Amino acid sequence: MPFRQRRERLRAVLSGSACIHPGSVYDATSIRIAEDLGFEVGMFGGSVASLAVLGDPDVALITLTELAEQMRRMSRAAALPVLVDADHGYGNALNVRRTVQELDAAGAAGLTIEDTLLPQAFGETRTQLISLEEGVGKMKAALDGRGDPSLVILARTGAVSITGLDDAIARARAYEATGVDALFLTGIKSRSELEAISAASRLPIVLGGAPEEMTALDYLASQRVRIALQGHAPFAAATQAVYETLKALREGTSPKQLKGLASSELTGRVTRDAAMKARAADFLGLGIGLKK
Repeated sequence: MPFRQRRERLRAVLSGSACIHPGSVYDATSIRIAEDLGFEVGMFGGSVASLAVLGDPDVALITLTELAEQMRRMSRAAALPVLVDADHGYGNALNVRRTVQELDAAGAAGLTIEDTLLPQAFGETRTQLISLEEGVGKMKAALDGRGDPSLVILARTGAVSITGLDDAIARARAYEATGVDALFLTGIKSRSELEAISAASRLPIVLGGAPEEMTALDYLASQRVRIALQGHAPFAAATQAVYETLKALREGTSPKQLKGLASSELTGRVTRDAAMKARAADFLGLGIGLKK
């Protein structure tokens, strides 16, 4: 599927009236699974990008090149529209412009640029934000950097939990005025905070995590939240499965005696599933050796 069609599908979600949960994806296999299961959108988070590519925590170590290459691999593997966490754009406004160009070429359907000060300043234990003026400059650079006007640009801020609700509203309004397509909000802790920011803007909202009292999709949709993240449990589950399987093999368990996620029974069930047969056939055609 051409990249523009993927971006138009993301735009359709943002311009709709419902709120959905995205599938957390991080490599070619996970995006294929999310697409086969029927997710409308994938989310490629910065934390899982760092873990999947580097095996390191999310402390601003991954580079733009590594992020874009991983997105390119996923774009080749499946046509699911993916929203990419592009952190702070890997530098100043000029770096933001290039970040957008690279992710545009890699097939991202949309990307977020945040106003967090990264990497964290020496000796500073609290999260800091760049100035509002610099944040506005980054959003303008992001918009200027896209070659395909259908690429979705989201302004991301966690100001509500860092500098307060008033600053978060000021930033939301200023970023909206630049022409970005949506707002990505993190750190929201109450309905009153979400409602205040929603009332102060007209843009669709993507919510990066929320307390239990704010998980009802109907309520979120009423506040113009169109995508609500649920964390990145798939990567954690995959890591646990790899650990348990390797541990069992290291301790002498025969591959045929493996239970649970690694069992031959599950492998057979997966390849019998109608939605996965085509994928299994793809792998078999490449000689990777999945069981029929």
